[in-house]
Amino acid sequence: VSLYVVYWLVNVLDMDLVTVILEQFVAVGVIVLVIIFQPEVRRFLLLLGNTTLRQRSKFFDNWIDRNFEQSEKRQAKILDIKSALLRMSREKTGALVVLANNVDLEGIGHAGVPVNGDLSQQLLVSIFQKESPLHDGAVVIDNHKILAASCVLPVSESPSLPKSAGLRHRAAVGITERSNVATFIVSEETGSIGFAYEGHLQRRLSEQKLLELLNEHYT
Repeated sequence: VSLYVVYWLVNVLDMDLVTVILEQFVAVGVIVLVIIFQPEVRRFLLLLGNTTLRQRSKFFDNWIDRNFEQSEKRQAKILDIKSALLRMSREKTGALVVLANNVDLEGIGHAGVPVNGDLSQQLLVSIFQKESPLHDGAVVIDNHKILAASCVLPVSESPSLPKSAGLRHRAAVGITERSNVATFIVSEETGSIGFAYEGHLQRRLSEQKLLELLNEHYT
């Protein structure tokens, strides 16, 4: 350190001859330091390499764990919705569920009653029970949560809809005509489960088809 300080000082003072002499010592000094401290330098480089590898490994492990956790959570929520729809179908409980999938519904969610509760089969079924004050209207689901209930949706005027389609089905189609969302309907009259997307209505879904559509449209 003293040698480097002296070299810097004579260089600032423009002492050319001494600077040239000290340059040789400095150049040799770097090599001497590496030779003298070779074990320490080696250990330092190994430690640096191992630390970097551990950090990368930890990053990838956390990334894999997060994706696995999200995938597991997504499947659990899909099964919750499926079970709720099938139960309401058996009991002929009318229901209308909107999968918002991060789409801004232009205040439709805010027009209903805010819930902001974790999505579960029990909560979804209880909302649509006839005794519940929230059973009228639609439930909006996004990011694994029930954002709002009793939401009023725009009604479709499409002439292609069958005359037997009631207000609940027309509302399900209406919101998909205006926004990139998917909706599921349970008929109160027949108990059949329907699906609407991009203005098109499918009715009388089988359990297998219901699961396929949930996997496709739930994000």
